[in-house]
Amino acid sequence: MSDAQSQIGIPAGDYSHSVPLLTAGQGAALLPKVVALAREAGEAIMVVYRSGEAGVSSKADDSPLTLADMASHQTIVAGLKKLAPGVPILSEEAADIPYIERKQWSRYWLVDPLDGTKEFIKRNGEFTVNIALIDNGMPIMGVVYAPVLDVCYYAEKGAGAFMQRVNNAAQQIRVRLHRTGQTIKVVASRSHSDARTAALLDKLGDHESVSMGSSLKFCLVAEGEAHFYPRLGPTMEWDTAAAHAVVNGAGGIVCDAAGQELGYNKEDLHNPEFFVLPEADEELHLLAKIPLSKPANRSEQTS
Repeated sequence: MSDAQSQIGIPAGDYSHSVPLLTAGQGAALLPKVVALAREAGEAIMVVYRSGEAGVSSKADDSPLTLADMASHQTIVAGLKKLAPGVPILSEEAADIPYIERKQWSRYWLVDPLDGTKEFIKRNGEFTVNIALIDNGMPIMGVVYAPVLDVCYYAEKGAGAFMQRVNNAAQQIRVRLHRTGQTIKVVASRSHSDARTAALLDKLGDHESVSMGSSLKFCLVAEGEAHFYPRLGPTMEWDTAAAHAVVNGAGGIVCDAAGQELGYNKEDLHNPEFFVLPEADEELHLLAKIPLSKPANRSEQTS
């Protein structure tokens, strides 16, 4: 049994057991196994991280690719095939699946094996493993694990969101509403800043910015350490899905400028500009000029 498995109480030999997806209660059995798999992928990343030999190359879009990206990808894909045979997997490192095939998927795994490759190369520890389960265009389960920080965020639809640091007991997390007159805590990208975001934040009034890499920005909102995360730059669906599930489980929302919740498995896998904030924070919606949330249009997301 691996250390990751023992930390969350998975019995020896249970890791490869297939779990049918998903009737009531089965998510509770599956989620800790996905957490263990994310930790296993994190250890594969750390082997490369500790070696100091990242083997950096470039993808077709000039974004960086490291040996750690591929080690994590291979670990996750192999693990998910054991946990849920027959459920499709879309990973950043194997994303060239035609839409004509993908649009048939009602349920699939969406994976970013190493979110924050630039942070990995900078060696600041702010990178994560992201694994999400998408059902009819919406994330219903998500795991975000930061291996250097040894912190894991996870959520399942209807069961809340949780954070576990090192070997401490997992704690349920909730977004925190900002009070009238209170300084708004904003989390911003460490590697992607721009003038438009700065202009938006100026309109909020009194605010304090905290920089963070990868999907950890979502998680700061989910655990109540920040109120607001605006992202006006480009992102892909695998960048957001796992942390989106965590935010939802914590009482937050990930929505576009019209207040529409982000959907997944679009023909174009790019996300629109989006905002992360407490769903019930009417004043913050008003200050940021974001309409209150609208029900996601499932048919548009999956057709």
